[in-house]
Amino acid sequence: MGEQATPSAFLLGELRRARLSAGLSQEELGKAINYSGSLVSAVENGQRPPVHEYVVAVDKALSTGGVFERLLSGLVNFDQAPVWFRDWLVIEREATLIRWFEPLIVPGILQTKSYAHAIIAGSGMTDASEVDQRVSSRLDRQALLTGATPPTFVVVIDEGVLRRCIGTPAVMAEQCARLLEAGASPNVQIHVIPASAGMHAGLGGAFTLAKSRDFEAAHLDNPLRAQITDRRDDIDSLTRRWEAVRGDALPRVLSLALIEEVAKAWQT
Repeated sequence: MGEQATPSAFLLGELRRARLSAGLSQEELGKAINYSGSLVSAVENGQRPPVHEYVVAVDKALSTGGVFERLLSGLVNFDQAPVWFRDWLVIEREATLIRWFEPLIVPGILQTKSYAHAIIAGSGMTDASEVDQRVSSRLDRQALLTGATPPTFVVVIDEGVLRRCIGTPAVMAEQCARLLEAGASPNVQIHVIPASAGMHAGLGGAFTLAKSRDFEAAHLDNPLRAQITDRRDDIDSLTRRWEAVRGDALPRVLSLALIEEVAKAWQT
């Protein structure tokens, strides 16, 4: 199948056809939905992911009955994902390179079911009725790494992530085994900042950088909701921070050796 046959390409093509059928230029549609004409062009040309807010605005302006929101929902599992996280799922799916730093927990895409359940349920911030749904949504994202054209996925974690008991020692042993399995994949690199590094640039918090040929975006967590940015200054600042934490981390082989060592400790 060619590139134009992908679901994402189909959505972009339909957005463009609907605009032309309405007799609107990109500038005119932009004014109708309170976006710039250049952003409309970037979305239609695949240079910017079509996020949820954008397609809802197009549906309203063109009186489509919500067709584009439904098409976008087909690209990611919106029913289970938190509302504030949905735009990032679109960006994540379109990226060819994902760089993720985590100082406190294992990145969601690499979590086991037991570890994810312990994190989500143990936080005390999620209703019991929603825990299984959140866990399922998190596990569904992991298909990103095993698809036909998976992104290059580079992770840096602090050694404390491996040694912090989430759930039980058995859960941690299983989670370490999962990291070793993932780290053996050609498109996945896992690096660990050793405790001996002491103070490092990543202690300010987790962040993720997603990149494709046509766009770059970043995701940062806070206690209320995700922050997503594609501002050049923000991307440059986070890229410098990434290079700093990556420089403090162990090489790939030594990182996997440390994970294996910690896994054995959890098994005893």
